[in-house]
Amino acid sequence: MRSGSEEPVPLHEEFIYCCGAATHVLKCGPWKDLSKNESKNLPRLLFMIIPGNPGLAGYYRTFIQALYCGLNQQYPVWVVSHAGHCKPPSGMEMIEDTDIKELEDVFGLSGQVEHKLNFLRKNVSKDIKLVLIAHSIGCYITLEMMKRASELQVLRSVLLFPTIERMAQSPQGKLMTPLLCKLRYALYMPVYLLSFLPEGVKASLVRFALRGMKSCDESSITTSINLFSVDCIANILYMASQEMIKVVERDSTTIKQNLKKLIFYYGTGDSWCPQNYYDEIKMDFPDGDIRLCEKGLRHAFVLDASKEMAAMITDWLQDDLTKL
Repeated sequence: MRSGSEEPVPLHEEFIYCCGAATHVLKCGPWKDLSKNESKNLPRLLFMIIPGNPGLAGYYRTFIQALYCGLNQQYPVWVVSHAGHCKPPSGMEMIEDTDIKELEDVFGLSGQVEHKLNFLRKNVSKDIKLVLIAHSIGCYITLEMMKRASELQVLRSVLLFPTIERMAQSPQGKLMTPLLCKLRYALYMPVYLLSFLPEGVKASLVRFALRGMKSCDESSITTSINLFSVDCIANILYMASQEMIKVVERDSTTIKQNLKKLIFYYGTGDSWCPQNYYDEIKMDFPDGDIRLCEKGLRHAFVLDASKEMAAMITDWLQDDLTKL
């Protein structure tokens, strides 16, 4: 399922308001509007990426391009940022200037679930089947989406490095919970001061922070500049603090109800969802498609292994796609 074409991959970029919050959408493929039920040219399937945290669509740019090409450019591949995690373009505010309160606490964890469901209801025809590819906390959001909206035509959900349980008890969670829940406001002032730096200097700081990687994705550099925005950081850290508090017990009921639709992919050295979490879910669901990474990919795979991950996913889904 590889495309041999060397033509540029069609990529459409939008900044919209969804649930009243600034949202960045990247759409790979020629399909820009999937909401018109009367259209005869709608694809049968949409691949939608639910990001981790930070939930910046730009981190997944290379990933969706590689996935689109790996699918022989037959299906659209979209990624939708989390509400308020992107820095809006000039002239656009973080929150829509309206008297209508579309969703309470849209920047919180539960609000982000409704944000994705709202996006689908407004932008994607009900006739289109979905492949949901989720990363990190996006996996928790995806399971919640399937729980809250059972009418969604989900063909498959691929859950990559899934933080779906005991986040505060994980090795990284133990380290980060006090910072996120008690000290996050202390981070706002240094971010505010750094926000005045020229863009070139910000990019240099990002490159320095990621210097240990052999081949860091260039789109990760440019996307990370969003993290110098106080508004973005505030929303990112607020959501993260809720993750530590709310992501406790694994939702085994929803997993059991949707087991045949789910693929889990755990890391071997992942400090957010350690290998014993994999061992336990594998024991609880022996018939599930639950995989352990053999390639040593990092939790934040988008930084340096987007193409490799996209190639694996297209291989996993070959049987599903041939049955369409």
